[in-house]
Amino acid sequence: MFVQLPETLTGLHLPLRVVVTGGPTFDLGPTPLVTLKINDPRLLSELGEPSLDKLGEAYIDQRLDVQGTIGDVIELADRLSKALLGDQPSLSPHRTAHDKALDAEAISYHYDLSNEFYALWLDPEMVYSCAYFKHPQDDLAQAQLQKLDHICRKLRLKAGERLLDVGCGWGGLARHAARHYGVEVYGITLSRAQLELARQRVTAEKLESRVQLDLRDYRDLGREEEFDKVVSVGMFEHVGHANLAEYFKILHGQVKPGGLLLNHGITARHVDGRPVSRGAGKFIGRYVFPHGELPHLSTAIASMSSQGLEVVDVESLRLHYALTLEHWSNNLERSLDQAGKHISDKALRIWRIYLAGCAYGFRRGWMNIHQILAVKPDADGSHRLPLTRADVYS
Repeated sequence: MFVQLPETLTGLHLPLRVVVTGGPTFDLGPTPLVTLKINDPRLLSELGEPSLDKLGEAYIDQRLDVQGTIGDVIELADRLSKALLGDQPSLSPHRTAHDKALDAEAISYHYDLSNEFYALWLDPEMVYSCAYFKHPQDDLAQAQLQKLDHICRKLRLKAGERLLDVGCGWGGLARHAARHYGVEVYGITLSRAQLELARQRVTAEKLESRVQLDLRDYRDLGREEEFDKVVSVGMFEHVGHANLAEYFKILHGQVKPGGLLLNHGITARHVDGRPVSRGAGKFIGRYVFPHGELPHLSTAIASMSSQGLEVVDVESLRLHYALTLEHWSNNLERSLDQAGKHISDKALRIWRIYLAGCAYGFRRGWMNIHQILAVKPDADGSHRLPLTRADVYS
């Protein structure tokens, strides 16, 4: 069979080698860093329009394999795609009518994958959200403890207070707040696998009297104004634009007057919430976070404000998340053999692309992540926050 590169590829100068199984080898430039092994020769013609979602799908479907570090693979895929497609405008944002059943299904798909798999590349506390690096050389475990403490200090937690943790994951923040700040924590999650392990860890640390964790949707929270503080980490990406107002209305209702709410979540680059271009956002929506939607920072603030929350502090952690994802990706790459024992080959291919691709995307500003601190003012407009942030950093 006669095989040749698409004409559009022949003029490129990239450190990329293309090897066709049972056929020829093509070098697109000197000293290749990455090799694409084409298992399906029909894929060659598709490389003339190499969107990032098409390249990712070809890899997870084993139509192609890669050789080279996963970081180089992601960078070369982006350079190849950009060289041939340019900076295509993103499609208009897709909106999903989220309900409890849809959200439970999406959460289970992502978070119930395998606790053992997540443990291979997360820190010992299994904190699956952006870490906080005081220095670039901080290791992941240290940076995650710093993040947990950073959140607790921003919330000005005090012994005896009640904290609501919406989307509590494996319970790392709940245990940290109870252990080091003496608060009572009520955490909720939609992931059965996370809840099982989180409860085991609460019991192992003898924190049952101060930490209660339940399988519960945020829309099913009970009495209002029960909590002194509310925190939500890595949760509102799953809420959906259509439900943001209800989400923040419910959280506003849970916190007592004068209390604080901290929302920590990934935010869109584009004001209208469009995904990143050339198919990267489409790939994540299809294979990693079904029905996930990223609001822009301005949308989140507007929604919080419209529900009566006064935003008092906003912090971007974009470069912190780039570092976090690089640690996660490197940990996974060192554990590929073990990971293959816990999840399917297809899932592992998805996660290799996802972690390294997100590290690349956050580094380059394709999306952002913000901690937004808000207060529910007293009836007379007052609150009890200090006049400066000095107490957070002292």
